[in-house]
Amino acid sequence: MTQERTSTIQRKTNETGIALTLQIDGSGAASMQCPVPFLNHMLDLFTRHGLFNLSVEAVGDTEIDDHHTTEDIAICLGQALQEALGDKQGIRRYGNAFVPMDEALAQAVVDLSNRPHLEFNASFPSQKVGTFDTELVHEFLWKLALESRMNLHIIVHHGVNTHHMIEAIFKALGRALDEATMLDPRVTGVPSTKGML
Repeated sequence: MTQERTSTIQRKTNETGIALTLQIDGSGAASMQCPVPFLNHMLDLFTRHGLFNLSVEAVGDTEIDDHHTTEDIAICLGQALQEALGDKQGIRRYGNAFVPMDEALAQAVVDLSNRPHLEFNASFPSQKVGTFDTELVHEFLWKLALESRMNLHIIVHHGVNTHHMIEAIFKALGRALDEATMLDPRVTGVPSTKGML
């Protein structure tokens, strides 16, 4: 595990080109150059509330739709998180956060367990926010959980405005991951009776 817990991931396909750098122990600084404006907004919120530093430069075939770009950014972010955490020694491992956004209330619960899983309990009133397909929220979170090898539970307890609900999810995810990745001086080795994660 490096002192800065930083990772840079590059991914180039026929559909997208992604360059992403994640620093876990950051200050909430985000630099987003992505052709999916709503995803830029959500990643900015995730970064600010998780107190990470995140840089994303992305191009993609958004003339078709936002799916490939959204999916590939999630893949890169998950890989960066997994790599930056290294052997995971000294981390808290678990994180839980509730975030309200006006009428919406979202909860994110994470376990950095090396056993990828997503439970997604959210139903959005609208199929789009602007030009963004809201079904891509599930796609993003599943690929993030898979590539970071994280057990992720997302629950939207209530909400009426789709933008508010998704915003609460990304803020809660940032805060839960901040807690889970935090180094705890009381933890020796990895927080598992198995002796490894």
